[in-house]
Amino acid sequence: MNLLSIQAIYLLGISNLVFLVLVLLSCRCFVGTKVYLTLLSKTWFKKFYQYHCWYWWGFIISVLLHTLLAFLLFGFPFKL
Repeated sequence: MNLLSIQAIYLLGISNLVFLVLVLLSCRCFVGTKVYLTLLSKTWFKKFYQYHCWYWWGFIISVLLHTLLAFLLFGFPFKL
């Protein structure tokens, strides 16, 4: 096993969590709640909210790379 690959898998796992939090915090499913309406009146949140689609792309790419490296390094975990 290559130490660099293990570190990359670990860092991609952390980036998965970071992008997931970004996606959830900028999600439109909070529309109508008082907290969301209060945040939407703030200019910093509008700036953060406008990049919601980019957070999704970051999350998807991070998950795909994380999965690919894990399969390449550790193999497929189930017998077929």
